[in-house]
Amino acid sequence: MSKIEKNIIDLVRKSAKKAFPESSGKQLSNIYLEIPKENKFGDFSTNIAMRLARDVKKPPQDIAASIVNEMNALGAGGAFKASIKKIKIERPGFINFYLSDKAVTAALGEVVSSGLNFGSNSSGKGKRIQIEFVSANPTGPLTVAHGRQAAVGDSLARILEFCGYQVVREYYLNDEGVQMGILRESVKSRYMESVGEKSIFPEDGYKGDYIYEIANGIKDAKGKQAPGDDFFLEYAYRWIMATIKKDLEDFGVEFDVWYSQKKLSASGKIEKAFHLLKKKGFLYEKDGALWFKSTEFGDDKDRVVVKKDGSLTYLGPDIAYHKEKFEKGYERIINIWGPDHHGYINRIKAACQALGFDKNALSILISQLVTLYRDQKPVMMSTREGEFITLREVLDEVGKDAARFFFMMRRTDSHLDFDLGLAKSKTMDNPVYYIQYAYARISSVVKFSGGARADLKNLAVLDTEEEIRAIKELMRFPKIIEASARNLEPYTLLSYLQDLASLFHSYYDAHRIVTDDKVLTGARLTLVGALKAVLFSGLTLLGVSAPEKM
Repeated sequence: MSKIEKNIIDLVRKSAKKAFPESSGKQLSNIYLEIPKENKFGDFSTNIAMRLARDVKKPPQDIAASIVNEMNALGAGGAFKASIKKIKIERPGFINFYLSDKAVTAALGEVVSSGLNFGSNSSGKGKRIQIEFVSANPTGPLTVAHGRQAAVGDSLARILEFCGYQVVREYYLNDEGVQMGILRESVKSRYMESVGEKSIFPEDGYKGDYIYEIANGIKDAKGKQAPGDDFFLEYAYRWIMATIKKDLEDFGVEFDVWYSQKKLSASGKIEKAFHLLKKKGFLYEKDGALWFKSTEFGDDKDRVVVKKDGSLTYLGPDIAYHKEKFEKGYERIINIWGPDHHGYINRIKAACQALGFDKNALSILISQLVTLYRDQKPVMMSTREGEFITLREVLDEVGKDAARFFFMMRRTDSHLDFDLGLAKSKTMDNPVYYIQYAYARISSVVKFSGGARADLKNLAVLDTEEEIRAIKELMRFPKIIEASARNLEPYTLLSYLQDLASLFHSYYDAHRIVTDDKVLTGARLTLVGALKAVLFSGLTLLGVSAPEKM
């Protein structure tokens, strides 16, 4: 929070307390400023008048008027008066603040002095957060859907760390069960074909080309001497996991924990979780199956955890897995799932609640579908026929930076159209190129200045409309970080960087930065240096590079 924001909040609190001594201390201790979406509503705004309306039993506009009167009296002189050009009340009771140009240029000094720490905060207070994302079954390569989850999850982890949280990135491996059996039989069948033996391919088998690659690898290793079933599965699993890890590494994503469901099952923790739920009266038998009373916690129907044949449903291991998450002491748990898991949210939250944990400590984000476009036409895919676009194919075509950026170009819960042609273009129409080019342009300007130094002493000479707007946009960065972390949404930061880059390009086109006037040059180098630092921080948080040359 900037110095001017702190001063405004302190004065609002004092003024509200003086105008309405009967008001709630809780409301006054939690005053915050928002940045209006439209410039006509000022630089900062507070809704404290609406929040006090219930306590003081007056219309919000009347409350706002009383607070502003007290503010004018308390802040009539000194630094505050010099910082605020105007205070205006807007319906239904917003108090809007318009900063003086002097206050704006002074704020640039705070940005510069903070360096690459500008925008970071300690709101996380060292709390431990676990983010589980991607978690694709180890039965095939990562797809574009997994790519979006990887980009969102890793960027969100970076943002939360920037806010002072301790973040653990975790990948859950569903490495046992029916799907792994289908993988084994699919590979075995293709192997038998490769050595000239008759084989019936499983009706629901995996049909991608990668199955042939795995089968040929086994043929090279074992020849025509068919290995046992365990070898087929183990070889396929290791091949696929190596592919997944390599793709994620090249995508700039690393995990702290790879959690195996197979090891979870062998540990006896699933049985322990069931025992606890039985003890609490939340498991019952019906029609030969074991059911969880999820309706007790808001689910639309009870759920089977053990089927008639004794096999587990997906919910069984997930209950034990989430029990362990909470028992590890994470103060917040975040899961990022695909759109086909939307109906799964209520049952897993119900299970956490039944186990005695706070369901609100678990946040589940749904990463919506991605449609790839090439030449303005959707790229057709058929998972039934084993035809799908892998993350590796996208990486090879457009590169890591564009892939990560484009996967986050809409809010996580919104469907995403990914234009492959635009993503790999080197034009200003490409949003990631547009932002990176702003960074490279600033680097070029600094180099062109020939050693001219930034100057914090004469920032008042930055008085053009473009300069004031650029500084105000820089001042928004800490709030953008706060909003991204609070809403668990990297897109907020991405959108901000587009706006910031646009302001720089407009400024660059309108004004010479390196001039014959040393004072003006020093001040402008200070401004573009601050823009460069914030662009670097923002791109880094999104996992995108900041090139010095383009």
